[in-house]
Order: sequence, then C-alpha cells, then structure tokens
Amino acid sequence: MEREAARAIAETRAWVERAVIGLNLCPFARAVQSKGLVRYAVSDARDADGVLAALRVEMAALAVADPAELDTTILILTGAFADFADYNDFLDPAEAALADAGLDGVLQIASFHPHYRFAGTAEGDLANATNRSPWPLLHLLREASVDRAVAAFPGAEAIYERNIATLQALGADGWATLQARCRADADRAEAGFRPSPDARRAGA
Repeated sequence: MEREAARAIAETRAWVERAVIGLNLCPFARAVQSKGLVRYAVSDARDADGVLAALRVEMAALAVADPAELDTTILILTGAFADFADYNDFLDPAEAALADAGLDGVLQIASFHPHYRFAGTAEGDLANATNRSPWPLLHLLREASVDRAVAAFPGAEAIYERNIATLQALGADGWATLQARCRADADRAEAGFRPSPDARRAGA
C-alpha cells in the first residue's frame, strides 16, 4: 500500500506542476508549492465513512498548523469514489463534516476528479479538464489564504473563463500529451522510490 500511496502522490504532484501551475489554472498555487507548504496525504479507505474519518483528521491538522509551515492539504483518495457521480454525492457529507468541526469559514473544500463534469457540459468538453486530476481529490484550503490571494490578484473573478480558454486552445491532443508527461514524471519518481517509515499518510 505504501508504494501505491507514493505513486498517487507522484502523479498528483506532477499534475500540480504541469497542469495547475504549468497552465496557470490557479495563479495562487505556485507560491505554496515552491515553498513546500502543500501536504499530499493519501487515504485508501474504500467507503464514505472511511474517507470522512481521514478528512476529519486532515481538517483538524490543517486548522491548527502554522500557515508558514503548512498552508493547504490535498487528500488523495485511492480506494473510493472512482465513479464521479458517487464522488459528487459525497461532497455534501464532506461539507457537513467541515461545518460539524466548526471549521466553516476557516477552511474550504475544492473538488477534483479524473472524470469531473460540470453541470450542463458534455463528457468530452475540455472545460471539465480544469477540475480533472489523476485521482479523486479533496483539496483543503484556508479561507484566509484564499482571501489574501484573491485580493492580490486583479481580475480573479475571470480565472474560470480564462482557464476554459486555455484548455480549449490546448485542445484534446495537447491535454492528452500533458497527461502522458505527468505519468512519465510519476514513473521517474517511482523509479527512485524507497519505502520509508515516515511516508506521509492520511491521518499520520
């Protein structure tokens, strides 16, 4: 399982570097990534209860962490919600867990999935690729950090439309090539993988 977690983290890191940062889909991501302020955690839970348990642990840890050391957490789900409809249904319980923990307004959850599909879009619409990640993800962000980033970035409200234009310009072939490069990056990272007792796991 440790190797599977390492692979999932490698693929997600590569996607962050090449898609999220490389295509500038999120102008705020580069700074936290380059400063090492992103925690990549993995849950291999196979049901909603298990994922919620991992999510609660990660929310609690992020809420009390020093933002100068940990600003955001990406929880990678390797055992659950391969189907996007099931994942989408889970987002309501995830938001409820955030509220139950008293963290509504402190943290927020951003959603990403390999088969992400916005309402009213076709399966092959490249607009969906803005939220398509190698694995189902729950991205925990600090509200304060988001507010600061938005205030510092002129025209933040236009990011979504700009991202769609970026992906449409890239085209289906370009997106497929980018995904292949992400997998190649992960292959190289996996080739150097050595099991470690301090490998970061959800809730560790």
